[in-house]
Amino acid sequence: MAAQRRSLMQSHQIWTDDLPLCQLCGVGTAPNCVYGSDGKGTQSHPNEDGHLRFRGEDDSFLYGVFNGYDGSRVASFASQCLTAELLLGQLKSSRTDNDVRKILTQAFDVVEKSYFKTIDDALAEKAHLSNYLLPHNENVSFHQLSPQNQKVQERLKELEQEVSGGATAVVALILNNKLYIANVGTNRVLLCKSSSDGQNQVLQIGRPHSTDNEDELQRLAALGVDSARVRQAGQIAGQSSTRRLGDYRVKFNYNEIDLLSAAKTRPVVAEPEIHGSQTVDGVTGFLLLMSEGLINALESAHGPEQANQEIVAMVAAELALQTSLEAVAQSVVERVKRLHHDVFVSGRQRATYCSRHEDMTLLIRTLNYPMADAALTPTQGGRIYPVSVPYSTSQSTSKTSVTLSLVMPSQGTLTNGTNTASTLEEGTPTPGQSPTATLQSTNTQTQSSSSSSGDGSLFRQRGSQAAQPDETGRVPPYVDFSQFYRLWGSDHSDGHSTQGGLGPQ
Repeated sequence: MAAQRRSLMQSHQIWTDDLPLCQLCGVGTAPNCVYGSDGKGTQSHPNEDGHLRFRGEDDSFLYGVFNGYDGSRVASFASQCLTAELLLGQLKSSRTDNDVRKILTQAFDVVEKSYFKTIDDALAEKAHLSNYLLPHNENVSFHQLSPQNQKVQERLKELEQEVSGGATAVVALILNNKLYIANVGTNRVLLCKSSSDGQNQVLQIGRPHSTDNEDELQRLAALGVDSARVRQAGQIAGQSSTRRLGDYRVKFNYNEIDLLSAAKTRPVVAEPEIHGSQTVDGVTGFLLLMSEGLINALESAHGPEQANQEIVAMVAAELALQTSLEAVAQSVVERVKRLHHDVFVSGRQRATYCSRHEDMTLLIRTLNYPMADAALTPTQGGRIYPVSVPYSTSQSTSKTSVTLSLVMPSQGTLTNGTNTASTLEEGTPTPGQSPTATLQSTNTQTQSSSSSSGDGSLFRQRGSQAAQPDETGRVPPYVDFSQFYRLWGSDHSDGHSTQGGLGPQ
């Protein structure tokens, strides 16, 4: 089996192209962007993110999001190799939870070792040339070096580009209707569960392996690393992650890095943190896998406090509007991108955090969650009309939180990629009831819980019956703007009357 995997990985044909893609998920992406003073954005480097979404044997599903840096080589290699390690017959329905966790851990170990084997020769050549190169004065320019040393320097630069780079990864596996999460680094996983009473519980599965993670700092301290310095620095060799795939600098040359020089053994590891199993049998909701770039862009624009609730609200809104999961995921990514840009051009307090963003990837996997029915008209309860609230042009730093009434779809659930009639079960919203009536956020590490902003009801219920025109022939509005008008007026009145301003006249 191992020989078969190696043979497949070495083949010129990417064998995973022949695997069936999962039709119950969608992926949205956006490249990195740096804004100029005029608000226009430019891409600073090629997209370095990666993802996977396959359906395996025994009704298994494998998903992953990879956040690459200093190139896309590690992210691309990891997505291919992990698939080979997990979908070539290793995962059987007879496997126990302990078996699955062990297989996931071993798969990441194989990916790490296999990647370094692909750059062994380049690393060896680099080490040889570095020893061969004569020491020179740092004040001496490249053109003042001897022709021989110039050639060595040029070759070393080429080799560095070839071997540098790494990636963080988060992988979700569904086997026997059980969910397993394997995380290395700073990506994020959210599980949104809709209950029969219309509440959405948002669970963040795990915490990022970053320089402000207490458990990770304790792990580094046990290895002899000064954790206080790591926390203060906020980064290790240019990245905030304390676990990552690849990146030979922190794996083989960590003694040459000041922050890590006292480590007794390799401090930055590729060992995943495994969460699960968690049953998804009978669950109505969706699973979100997000790259660090997407998370950071949203948190830079609005702060980290409500980021999870915001992204879930965006997904729920788009699920009610779109008829394809690919369109849902892409629309949410575009929303975040637009929010980030709008904060930058607004010139407000958080604009300084939004001068650039990295590559963004969002993977959405629905779990018996209803989507919009293209056959329904707006007055039949089949559409949602999200409202974009513009940022004030004033320099006010106050943040206005507005709760809006949104129409959710009332018919049909997505089952195996097709729309079918809803089957009512315990924990499934009834027809005419919004599956996103209330958002609750729970972090699996702290078990804390809080409701969404406003009056605790992000989405108000709307029956499945068609709206009837009143005596004037008008249909009642889908969105209740009254709270928005009131808050906008109080935020922009500056003590003057708001008569003639925003609001119904």
